Amino acid sequence: MSIIPYDQRDGYIWMNGGLVPWRDAKIHVLTHGLHYGSGVFEGARIYSGEVFALKQHSERLHASAKVLGFEIPYTVAQIEQACRDVIKAQGLAEGYIRPIAWRGSEEMGVAAKATKINLAVACWDWGSYFPMEERLKGIRLRFADYRRPDPMTAPCKAKATGLYMICTIEKHRSMDTGYADALMLDYRGLIAEATGANVFFVKDGKLHTPAPDCFLDGITRRTVIGLAKKRGIETVERQIQPEELAGFEQCFLTGSAAEVTPVSEIGQYRFTVGEITKTLMDDYSANARPKHAAAE
Repeated sequence: MSIIPYDQRDGYIWMNGGLVPWRDAKIHVLTHGLHYGSGVFEGARIYSGEVFALKQHSERLHASAKVLGFEIPYTVAQIEQACRDVIKAQGLAEGYIRPIAWRGSEEMGVAAKATKINLAVACWDWGSYFPMEERLKGIRLRFADYRRPDPMTAPCKAKATGLYMICTIEKHRSMDTGYADALMLDYRGLIAEATGANVFFVKDGKLHTPAPDCFLDGITRRTVIGLAKKRGIETVERQIQPEELAGFEQCFLTGSAAEVTPVSEIGQYRFTVGEITKTLMDDYSANARPKHAAAE
C-alpha cells in the first residue's frame, strides 16, 4: 500500500496563530527542537468530528512545556479552538490530531532561552494503530532491550519528543522480528509500558497495572480505570515483576492511538482475549464517541 508522505499532503495545518496550507507548514533545518529534542506534543483521536478528552490533552501540553522550561504562548482554550479549526478545515470526521510545541531557530546550542516557542496542530485520517486483524485476536509483543529511564535522569512526566527516541528503536526492532510492539521494563527491571501505550493485566477478575512513577500516566489509562470502576472491576496500581506475567490471564494496552488493544503474547508468556478485555474495549469505544453521535 502506497502512503502519501506527510509533507506532501493537501489541506491545512494550524501554525503559530492561524491556518496555513499543509505543504507550507515548514521549519528551518537549524530549529532547536530538531537538534536537542526541545519539543512537547499530544496525540488524540477524533470521533465524529470531536476530539476525545480535548481539554485534558491541551492542559497536559502546557504542563509538559513547563517541565521542559518553556511556556506555550497560547492558552489552553486557544489550543482547543485551534484543534477545532483545523478539523473543520480538513473536513475530518474520524482521525487523529497532533498538537506540538517546540523551540525555534533563533538560537543554536544547548542554551536556547532566546528561541521563539512555536505551536502547530495537524490532523489526518488514521485508522487502527495496530492492524485490525491482529488487534482482534491480540497483538504479539517482545521484551524491549532499552528501559524507561530513572525519573532523576529524564523528565518522564512530560510528553516530550526526545523521550520517544528509544521507543522508535524498539518499535522498529519489533516489526523487524515479526512482533507488533515491545514491552519496556523500567530502570529497576519492573514492567513499565509499551513503546506508545500503557499496559494492563487481568487476574482473578481484577486489573493490575504498573504504577506510573517513571513513565506517562496516560489519559486513556485513567479513562479505562474509571470505566472499570463503573463496572465494579478493581484496579490495582503497583510495581509488577516480569515473572508475574506467568500468572496473568489477560493483557491489553491503552493509549489515544491504540485505544484498548488486546495482547496475546509477550515473549514466552501467553494471554487470552477474555471478557474483561472485550468489555473495556466496547466501553471505551462508546465513551470516547460524542454522546450525540452515539444516539444517532
